[in-house]
Amino acid sequence: MSLDETDRRILRVLQRKGRISNAELSEQVNLSPSACHRRVQRLEDDGFIKGYVALLDPRKLSVPTTVFVEITLQGQADEILDAFEKAVSRIPDVLECHLMAGTADYILKVVAENTEDFARIHRQHLTRLPGVAQMQSSFALRTVFKTTALPV
Repeated sequence: MSLDETDRRILRVLQRKGRISNAELSEQVNLSPSACHRRVQRLEDDGFIKGYVALLDPRKLSVPTTVFVEITLQGQADEILDAFEKAVSRIPDVLECHLMAGTADYILKVVAENTEDFARIHRQHLTRLPGVAQMQSSFALRTVFKTTALPV
């Protein structure tokens, strides 16, 4: 399915206001409520909309520290990659894990309460990941820009 401009408008609004009512959404995108509902349903069914979430404030949840961890593995065999990916996906403090091209094999985005908490996460979880040859951590000093909205 290809997206037309109305679908794109719907997606732009929903990325900013996921809890908007169908009536409000239909007004903003100039559709009748029933036509708008059908389009949203189709966008969900076709996988353009994967779900709806609440974006939480890390400071209020006492995890204001963001650390990016570059991981280099001992090898590139499928078994090593699979074992690493399975193990890292079970660490609750790891928000993202990306397989990379370049010097590191993976980059992780980790949240922590502070440096001491990150040291705990490092000791209890990261150092126990299978196949790791090298690890380098960089602490974010400040988040300059952050969005979950994709360009549509």
